[in-house]
This record gives sequence, structure tokens and C-alpha cells, in this order.
Amino acid sequence: MHYLDLSFKSTKSFINEDFLLQNKISKILYHDYAKSMPIIDYHNHISPKIISDNKPFSSINSAWLDEDHYKWRVMRALGINENEITGDAPEKLKFKRWAQAVPYTVRNPLFHWTHLELKRYFNINTLLQPSTADKIFRQTNELISKMEPVEMLKKFNVKTLCTTDDPADDLEFHVKLSKNEKRLKVLPGFRPDNVLNICDENYIEYINKLGSIDDTKIDSYESLLNSLSNRINFFHTNGCRISDHGLESLYSEQYSMLEIDKIFKNRLSGTIPNSKEDLKFKSCVLFDLCEIYFKKGWTQQFHLGAIRNNNISLLKKLGSGVGCDSIGDFTQAKAMSDFFNNLNSKGLLTNTIVYNLNPAMNEVFATMVGNFSSSKVSMQFGTAWWYLDQKDGMEKQINTLSNLGVLSNFIGMLTDSRSFLSFPRHEYFRRIICNMIGQDIKDGLLPNDTAFFGKMIQNICYFNAEKFFKF
Repeated sequence: MHYLDLSFKSTKSFINEDFLLQNKISKILYHDYAKSMPIIDYHNHISPKIISDNKPFSSINSAWLDEDHYKWRVMRALGINENEITGDAPEKLKFKRWAQAVPYTVRNPLFHWTHLELKRYFNINTLLQPSTADKIFRQTNELISKMEPVEMLKKFNVKTLCTTDDPADDLEFHVKLSKNEKRLKVLPGFRPDNVLNICDENYIEYINKLGSIDDTKIDSYESLLNSLSNRINFFHTNGCRISDHGLESLYSEQYSMLEIDKIFKNRLSGTIPNSKEDLKFKSCVLFDLCEIYFKKGWTQQFHLGAIRNNNISLLKKLGSGVGCDSIGDFTQAKAMSDFFNNLNSKGLLTNTIVYNLNPAMNEVFATMVGNFSSSKVSMQFGTAWWYLDQKDGMEKQINTLSNLGVLSNFIGMLTDSRSFLSFPRHEYFRRIICNMIGQDIKDGLLPNDTAFFGKMIQNICYFNAEKFFKF
């Protein structure tokens, strides 16, 4: 390990009822208006199987550590052995390694999230560190063994959540939930990234899988598009009203359908496209999918700016989504403008959310969505995402949206998380925005009208999303 032991003298938690609320007005806005609002979590990576099975987690690790690449990155930075992070080391040892890491996360959002989650799920008012690890491990394991996932979601007033699902998914657990669970909506989200990634070494295998579940022979671009249309219809039948794409940037290369069909057939024969062909194919598939989304009345989401799977060694060992992705420095404006303009000029632009990962691009994104908003189409600059999902990142996104767009129309927060214990992130966001508005009122920058701003904050926390998605 790269560090010496570091521990707090006092183990009492700093999380209190006025956490992050720095003035009287902020406290009123949060406690009287924001706190009790329901949650629509319209993008996350939670497994629907966990909710459908509704069995208590086997351990705190399975709910909190095993899928959380945010925590993994920190532990790697501290030199903790990979086997004690993602390997087969004993669960207690893995937990203790995380406890060793936590004091080093001060001023990282993980420090706040960790203690918020311990407080909200387990009523633990103790800082997690080496001296408290054994006790907290016992406490959390004892309590979580009695917690059913559905009840955990209801505890946080979650009304609707949308998972992230591949077109080749059979949606087995969503079907079960729709029949058996009436207290909350768990809806699929259509995530076709694997379809666009034509250069991936396993692409042919994936296309065969897609064809198999659709009972379609996919041997041309036309048959691929037909299969995707069938899958979208299937998702729609099972409650899906939202798509999502994780892209470096939007794609707007010029192409002909003859070119696209040739590129696709060549790939099925084993020929990997060159970079120009790759962009043409992605541009075509993305546009054709968006046309279908428009016809179905779906909302489309674009998470833009990540450079993924940087560590090839860990990719080969653990797969993707394991904490080896970074902020990219891709250009965004021209392709985004061309892409949305092409859809809009053809009358095919549906409600859209764009999320930015590079903070240098906040103003670009905020001004771009304003170009295409209308009485028929709502364009949203999405909440601070991934590495920007922290106090500074949220404040910057909110300030940019306020300065260049319409904050009061904002559809608010989502978890975007693989950890089941992430729902206090909604509380985190609500405290931050209440504090920002309250501070502006205190500074004389806004009228001292708590009823007005309380209603605005309730809209941002819940009602705007309810109206926007109509789930």
C-alpha cells in the first residue's frame, strides 16, 4: 500500500440535519419543501433481478462494494492489492480495506456519500475508518440481512426507476416486476451501445445474440434495423419510454445506405472498418434509432465525453465498467449541432437530455440545447454526470444552466449508479441546490420569497421529471 494509517481522533459522524445547509433560508427550503419529495430515478445501473427477487443482500459488500467502481479507483490509488478490491479475498478484508481508504477520501464525494449512506440506511453515526471497521461491518451485515430491496427503495420514496438494458436483454425481471410489484415502477431503459460499436472484437458474436433473441437472421443493414425496431417495440410493450447512449461524442458523418450496408456485411465477414467507416456506420445507426425513438414518443439520452477502458490489462482481466474510464477531450459542438439539426429539419427530434462529462464543455452543452427547444420538443442539459457528480460539479452545472438556460425547468437528479445504496445522492443534490438558492436570497440576489422558491425546488426535484417523462 502507498499510504500510512490515517484516522480521525473523534469517530462521531459530521452528518447532521443541516448538512450542507449554510443559512436559515436554505434550511427552510430543504426541510419544508425538498426533503419529502418523491424520487424519479430515470437513469441507473441497478440490476432489475435484485429488485424482482426481492431477497435481502447476502452482505454489506454485495450491496455497497462489489459493483462500485468509484470506490475501486480510490483503493487502487492508495495501492491496495486488486485481489482485495475485486478479487476473491474474504469479504471482511475487502470491507476493512475500504475502511482504511475512507479517511483519505476527505474532499472527495465518496467521503460524503459513504457517511450519508451509513446514516440513512443503518442509522450509523460513526465515521468509517480502521478503528470502527469491525463494528460497522457487523452492524451493517446484521441489518442488511433483514432488508428487502423493494422496501429499501420505498424507504427513500422512490416512485419510478429506469434501469439500463441492452437490446438483446429478454427483460425477464421487468416482466415479473410489472406483474408482481405495484408499489413502484421499475422500467427498462434501451441502451444500444453494443450495436454501434462495430469495431469491437466480439461484435459478430453480439449480432448473432441479437438475432437469436429476435428470431431474425441479421445479414444486412436492413435486417439489423428491422431487428432493432422489433426490440424497441418489445421494450415499449414492457414499459420502456427512454433510451440512452454512452458516446464519446455525437456522430454526424455523411454516408450513403449502400456504404453502410457494405460496411456492415464486411464486418460480418470479419473485416474491421477503418476509422472513417466506423464513424459513418455509427452516424447512420444513431440517426435511424433516433427516428424510431421519435415515432415511439420516447425520450433520448446522450451521455457524452467519456474515454473508456483506458487500462487494457484490467479490461482483459475484469471487463469494462471497472473504474478505468476518464474524462475525454473530444470536440462536441459541431457534431452535436449537425446531429440535432438533421433530426430537427426532418421533424424527427424527440425530447432529449444531454449529459456532459468535461466541465470545460458546460457552456457548450447548455447553449446547444437552447437551439432546438420548442413547443413540441423539450431539450435538457442533464445533471452533473459521473466525475462531475459532486458538490463542485453540481454547482457548476446548476450555475451554467441558470446563466444560459432555464433552471426552473430542470428535471433534476439521478443516481447513475451500480451501488444499490446510492439513493441518498438525491438528498445530496437537494441539499446543494437548496443551499445555492438560499445563499442567493441571503445575498440579496433573489427575492426573499420562500414559497416561490420552495415550489420551484419541488418542481426540480420531482414534478418537472414527472411531467417530462409521463411514465
